[in-house]
Amino acid sequence: MPTVTRWIAPLLVTAALVGGAWALVSAREAAPRTAAARGAGASVAVLVAPVERGAITQRRLFTGTLVAKREVVVSAKVSGRVERVAVELGDVVRRGQVVAELDDEELAQAKAQAQAAAAVAAARKLAADNALEIAARDLERVTGLRRRGVIAEEEFDRTRAAKLEAEAAVAVARSEVARAKAALAAASVREGYTRVSVDWRDGEGEERVVAARHVDEGALVGAGAPLITVVGLDPLVAAVHVTERDYGLLREGMAVALRTDAYPEEEFAGTIARLAPVFAEASRQARVELEVANPDGRLRPGMFARVEITLARLEDVTLAPRSAIVEREEGAAVFVISDEGGDGPRARLQPVTVGATEGERAQIITGVEPPARVVTLGQSLLEDGALVSLSRAPGAGDEEAR
Repeated sequence: MPTVTRWIAPLLVTAALVGGAWALVSAREAAPRTAAARGAGASVAVLVAPVERGAITQRRLFTGTLVAKREVVVSAKVSGRVERVAVELGDVVRRGQVVAELDDEELAQAKAQAQAAAAVAAARKLAADNALEIAARDLERVTGLRRRGVIAEEEFDRTRAAKLEAEAAVAVARSEVARAKAALAAASVREGYTRVSVDWRDGEGEERVVAARHVDEGALVGAGAPLITVVGLDPLVAAVHVTERDYGLLREGMAVALRTDAYPEEEFAGTIARLAPVFAEASRQARVELEVANPDGRLRPGMFARVEITLARLEDVTLAPRSAIVEREEGAAVFVISDEGGDGPRARLQPVTVGATEGERAQIITGVEPPARVVTLGQSLLEDGALVSLSRAPGAGDEEAR
């Protein structure tokens, strides 16, 4: 190869590489400027919907727990050893049914002693009655002799004193008999306490269910120790907690709809039964109790419940799609379509005050009125005053646009 060719070829390769690098750098610097120039007059495609007048139902959704309205903890009234527990968890019990028995040997012995003491008191009273009868006859005889002047006055006084003493002895014997009978009755009652029965007030049904069993046979229990817990399943109470904003809209007797995870497709009807008169300082919420009919017993205490309460029906109010509402630091707002200017429609950011919501609709209290149009899709690409191109499928709602 000639000498000239050998040194010219590397120079050509180097020049080509330098030229390519310079072209690449120039293209990268020019790209942002080109994009900016191209986007300066571009519009953003958005979906819009009209603001309308109509009716909306104001509802609130709360969560809570189902609890038994009626619950009885059956306790031992005397101490002793548990001989038998007659029910198991989940058993149905009737009012007055014996559910447990305690060892009654000691109380039976106490009853026998009370019976013996009552018999002794009765015998003493019989003896006192006989003594009084004799003393009365003696006094009658001495009185006759005294009228005839046969006996001295001192003999008459002694006989009369004996009768008075016999009368006092009879009174004491009667008191002892009454005390012995009371002791026997108490012993009988205490012995009866060894047969533990369940009871509740009239008008609260005849049956309940065993919710917990606290002891087993052979356990030693003291007076007042819990043995079993029974609950009523109809009705149940759903306890929820509400804020101050919702508390003022609630009233006793308002209808509620309740759902549970156990029956997700079924709705149970209930009513507001009680509203707590105070708010918890820690949460600033008040307890609200809702009664739910449960005649078939499918709902159970402890279930998680979702409760929907209809607060009000609002007629002829301003409505907009919920998807049109955006949250900014300053509060809620919507992008309203404005046709001002000759360069096409623009999206103007308009603050609004939102009221009740239902499904995909929201009440707009202040900010926009019909026949305004608001952006329901594409807000994330918008700034106040941005150019937009409108699209709206005939008859399509927000869900279809999504």
